[in-house]
Amino acid sequence: MDFNLMIQKRHSVRKYKPQKVEKEKLNKILEAARLAPTAANRQPQRLLILEKEESLNKLAQCSNIYGAPLAIVVCADLNQAWTRTFDKKQTGDIDASIVTDHMMMAATELGLGSLWICHFQPDLLRKSFHIPEHIEPINILVLGYEGENNSVPRKNRKELAEIVCFETMKE
Repeated sequence: MDFNLMIQKRHSVRKYKPQKVEKEKLNKILEAARLAPTAANRQPQRLLILEKEESLNKLAQCSNIYGAPLAIVVCADLNQAWTRTFDKKQTGDIDASIVTDHMMMAATELGLGSLWICHFQPDLLRKSFHIPEHIEPINILVLGYEGENNSVPRKNRKELAEIVCFETMKE
């Protein structure tokens, strides 16, 4: 699929069919995550794959997962993430976001819908899935086949002039 067409096609899916995601497709999505760039190639991403009904029900107590048959809790290992020396900014959240984006694009190419979720209860998530302290849950990516009557809001995007500055930042 043409990349520009793919990024135009991708949208947030909030209604899924109960159909399971095939292992071959999941493996391609996970391979996209593995190949995603990370700061200093540290690869601090840790992916918790949830597809059993019991696990998805537990996850639904932490966040709305919109009936998706597959969820990936994208985490960062804080012991592995690179830290910028000048201001001590740790990049685990950035790396996890790049990984999530790669997985969303792979899912779109494979005909799957996705939703990037940041609204979740991290403490409950940690407790429910025994996530150690040095592993930070960054987001949840839910995946599956798009359900009927899924409202796809029109993407209103800002003009380039509103988001791009050349040579100096403007207010």
